Amino acid sequence: MKQLVRLALLAAILSSALSGCGYNTLQSQDESVAAAWSEVLNQYQRRADLVPNLVNVVKGYAKHEEEVLLGVTEARAKVGSIQMTPELAKDEVALKKFQEAQAGMTSALSRLMVVAEKYPDLKANENFRDLSAQLEGTENRITVSRNRYIKEVQSFNTTARSFPTNLTAKLFGLNVKPNFSVENEKAISTAPKVDFNTEKK
Repeated sequence: MKQLVRLALLAAILSSALSGCGYNTLQSQDESVAAAWSEVLNQYQRRADLVPNLVNVVKGYAKHEEEVLLGVTEARAKVGSIQMTPELAKDEVALKKFQEAQAGMTSALSRLMVVAEKYPDLKANENFRDLSAQLEGTENRITVSRNRYIKEVQSFNTTARSFPTNLTAKLFGLNVKPNFSVENEKAISTAPKVDFNTEKK
């Protein structure tokens, strides 16, 4: 009986010590990051699933836009070649490749929508309108889920780098996590060139 009491006391002391050193906070934040990442993947997968149907609908109306349609199909294939797993977010290089593939898909879809503008019958097609509305909603959800993920990673990394919880993080191998970066960082860091003489030429 005394041994049971001692074990219970020891468990209580250990639990208190782990809680005090930030272990539970790190675990909780790690789970939040994982959940936020799952939602990011969920939304990207939703977009990838919509694309083949969208391409098929556009094909019927824009047969001469093969280059754009091929570009979307290739971007979709590139996205599909990357395994979207929870481990992906832990690897900085893999996360960068994932971001590049998704940026390629975004660019290809933008060109597809420009093509759609040229075909009034396509714009009026019920299937196309439904798919493009779903795609627009998905893009918004992707933005929201990415923002949530960025905040969760920020919260985890702050705890993992702050004293004394950084000691606990190191002890249990809870490393700082890579985060999303701006996809077009190079483009937006270049000042836009304004030329008022264009019309005079």
